[in-house]
Amino acid sequence: MKTIRNAVVAGQFYPGSEKHLRQQIEECFLSTRGYGRLPQVNNKQGTLKGLIVPHAGFIYSGAIASHAYGRLAEEGFADTFIILGPNHTGMGSGVSVMTTGAWKTPLGVVRIDEELAGSIATGIIDSDVSAHTYEHSIEVQLPFLQYLSSERPFEFVPICMMMQDYDTVLDVGGIIADAIHRSKKQIIIIASSDFSHAGFNYQSTPPQGIRVDEYATQQDNLAIQQILTMNPQQLIDTVEQHNITMCGSGPVASLLLAAKKLKATKAELLKYGTSYEVHPDSSCVGYGAIAVS
Repeated sequence: MKTIRNAVVAGQFYPGSEKHLRQQIEECFLSTRGYGRLPQVNNKQGTLKGLIVPHAGFIYSGAIASHAYGRLAEEGFADTFIILGPNHTGMGSGVSVMTTGAWKTPLGVVRIDEELAGSIATGIIDSDVSAHTYEHSIEVQLPFLQYLSSERPFEFVPICMMMQDYDTVLDVGGIIADAIHRSKKQIIIIASSDFSHAGFNYQSTPPQGIRVDEYATQQDNLAIQQILTMNPQQLIDTVEQHNITMCGSGPVASLLLAAKKLKATKAELLKYGTSYEVHPDSSCVGYGAIAVS
C-alpha cells in the first residue's frame, strides 16, 4: 500500500465534507470577486504553461483563485500538474519533492506522477516527504483541480520550496523545464503564492496615513509588474529590495523561468484582490491570479 497523505487543512482552509466543499468552490466561481460562472472544461490543448494562484482560506482567496482555474478550463486540462509551493513549516529539505504515493482531500485521492516526480528529484531538489506533512500551500490547490477534472484522472507533483533565492530558482526552474521537455504528457505548472502580508498580524506596518490594503496593493504592484514582464530575477530582487512579504516568490520565479524555457512569452493578470475586501481589519493579505502562456 502506497503512502496516502491525508488532508491537513480540510475543515480549516476549506470545508471538510465533499458536499460543502463542492458548494464553496462553486460559490468562489460565482462570487462577485470570482470568475463569474461555473467553468466548462474545453477538450483541447491550449497554450497555457502555468498559473499563479493564491493559497489562503477559500473564504478569502478562493474567488481570486477561481479566475486562474477558470482560465485553466478555457485552455483545456492537463495530464499532470507540477505544483510549487513555499514551505511555511520549516520542516524538511530546502527544496523537497514527494515522489511516491497519493494525496487525499474530501473530493477523493490524487496520485503523484511518480515517473515525473522521480525525474525531478535531482540536484538541489531532494526526495523528501517531511516537508509536505503539514504544508498547506500545495494541498489547497487540489480541490479546485478535482472539481474541474470531474471523472477525468490526473496526477500531480508537489514541490515545496524553503529556499527561494535566485540561485535556487535557476536550478529548480531548469530541472522542471528539462523534465517537461522529456515527457510526452500535457503538463501545467502551478505556483502557489499569496502576495503581501501587511499589518499588525504580520509585523509589517504600513506608512502612516496609508490604509493597510492600499499599502499591500502598492507593494504587490511592484512584484506583479516584474511577473508580467516575465523577469524572474528582477522579481526576486524587487521582493528583497522593497521588503515585499510575498510568501511564494521562489515558486513564482521558478515557474517563470521554466515557462520561458518552454517558450512561454506572456503573463496575464487575471484578477487581484485582498482579504480586506472580505474582512476589513488591521491586517491584510494580497492575492493574485496570473496565467503564463
